[in-house]
Amino acid sequence: MKTKIFSLIILIGLFNQLLMAQDGQLTPKDSLQLTSKDSIVQSSWMVGLGINIVDDSGDVFGDLFAVEEQWNSVAHPSRLSIGKYFKNGVGIEAIGTYNKYKVGKVVDGVINTEEKNYLGLDARISYDLNQIIGETGWFDPYVGIGAGYTDANNQGRGTYNAVVGFRTWFSDHWGLDFNSSGKWSMGTDATNHIQHGVGLLYQFDVKKGLSTKGLEKLALIQEMEKEQQRVQDSISAAKEAEALAERLAKEMEEAKLAAAEKAKIEAEKQRKLAIENEVKDLGNVHFKLNSSYLSNEDKAILDELTLLIETNTTLIIKVTSHTDSRGTDKYNLWLSEKRMNRTVDYLLSKGISSDRIINEAFGEKQLTNECKDGVYCSGKKHQENRRSEFIVLEI
Repeated sequence: MKTKIFSLIILIGLFNQLLMAQDGQLTPKDSLQLTSKDSIVQSSWMVGLGINIVDDSGDVFGDLFAVEEQWNSVAHPSRLSIGKYFKNGVGIEAIGTYNKYKVGKVVDGVINTEEKNYLGLDARISYDLNQIIGETGWFDPYVGIGAGYTDANNQGRGTYNAVVGFRTWFSDHWGLDFNSSGKWSMGTDATNHIQHGVGLLYQFDVKKGLSTKGLEKLALIQEMEKEQQRVQDSISAAKEAEALAERLAKEMEEAKLAAAEKAKIEAEKQRKLAIENEVKDLGNVHFKLNSSYLSNEDKAILDELTLLIETNTTLIIKVTSHTDSRGTDKYNLWLSEKRMNRTVDYLLSKGISSDRIINEAFGEKQLTNECKDGVYCSGKKHQENRRSEFIVLEI
């Protein structure tokens, strides 16, 4: 008789715990299931494209930030990298760079009198410091060593390299890389120098695993499952508790179905958010002054938008077109209508059905900045307002 009473008490206690969990009093609402937030990137391939800055003054460590006097750079992408990064934090990377020593800069202690090419090809091994300090969210610091060949100041030399840097991620695939490398010449009289790099990163062949938080949640789920099983075993031994056990099983099934429905709704919500972010990430189409013609860059954006609409068959987009504040209200409304028609006609020419595009022209009524009538603004500021925007209406 005592065994039966004890089993009944355990059963009632578990039932109360389930009610508390559902009310948010015992654990967070999402603690009963693993989500995408509980996983992290553990290994991947990574390619980067950016710029590099070279400081070859001969005294770089004495004056690291003498930008005007010592830093050399070019006004276009000048750094290309590709690497493989492993679960244990180790990365192997190859980097090619191009630069120019500018006239008037300090190079090897003297003022440079002619432009000279800089070419570098380096390989390095890096280590992700998050393996030591733990997960730090968007901040991903690393250190590394390597070697390479550099042709600079009309001197070729092998170099020993050391690097320190960090990456910051916007998603599982896209991020930025900031790094600085010291390069020491291998047994020649060529100068040692510093090379800074900034680049856009893209990850592919991404392998993900559970984060520390995810592992803790999984352990909690498993522990709850074990406890649940133990209680069920006790209930099975108590014949007088069969009716109560049946009722509990029914309520647990309802909770499971509710959780599944919640997960389905959340997944759909995340899908919608992802599509909205993809449309937002495309950016706007921008027009030249008094023009409604689309550039090749604009058409590339619209081609990507076309692909999104074709891929998501229930997606409905609103196209809004605008002008800057220069010109009369009537003229600007007419011009924004032309820009709207050019934008929509291009999408229609790509096979998009007209019932999936809503459009509206606003003239100068919806400026994105302070450049209204009577306010002086640069041409770049005005260009921000000469645009076609894309808004997700329905998914």
